[in-house]
Amino acid sequence: MPDQEPQPRRGRGRPRDPETDTKITSAAAALLLMRGFDKTTVDEVAARAGVGKATVYRRWPSKDDLAVAAMESLFSAEFPEADTGAIETDLAASYRAVIAFVNTTTGAGFLRMAIMESIRDERISALYRASTERRETETRKTLERAIERGEVRADVDLDAAVQWLGGVVMSRAIIGRPQPTLDDVDALVDFTLRGIRA
Repeated sequence: MPDQEPQPRRGRGRPRDPETDTKITSAAAALLLMRGFDKTTVDEVAARAGVGKATVYRRWPSKDDLAVAAMESLFSAEFPEADTGAIETDLAASYRAVIAFVNTTTGAGFLRMAIMESIRDERISALYRASTERRETETRKTLERAIERGEVRADVDLDAAVQWLGGVVMSRAIIGRPQPTLDDVDALVDFTLRGIRA
């Protein structure tokens, strides 16, 4: 018989379906937001995703690993940074997006979970830190554009200007106080501008 090219061996089992991964992490994220880590079970995640428990464990060997994957999908969400050409309207649009989110059930759950899970798991802490830093980088660009336009002082403490509203939001989430509302946006923008205007 003539020599034949060896045929490549097929891998064992079917290849992983990315849609199944997404269904599982979305289900886990939803349950984590509603109940937190301790009250969420892999059985519930599997049922919500419409897959078997073994399917979940083939992808993530532990509940902790699944939680990290779910949190990664949540932390990848970004708020678009406004570029209206004026610092006052840029800040108003940015603050409005953040405040609208934290006053929803999902937003409140996200804040609680980010705080609790960042303490529990360093991997989630790193995800939250990276997400926060990406957001701060974009806001810093907004302020740098305003400095170039002469609207903001060149010697302003950019870190403080970028971080102060996030500090208020997280502090209120921890203490359990009401978050600022959309009615507060103009006052918050005015408060910021009093400290940074040229």
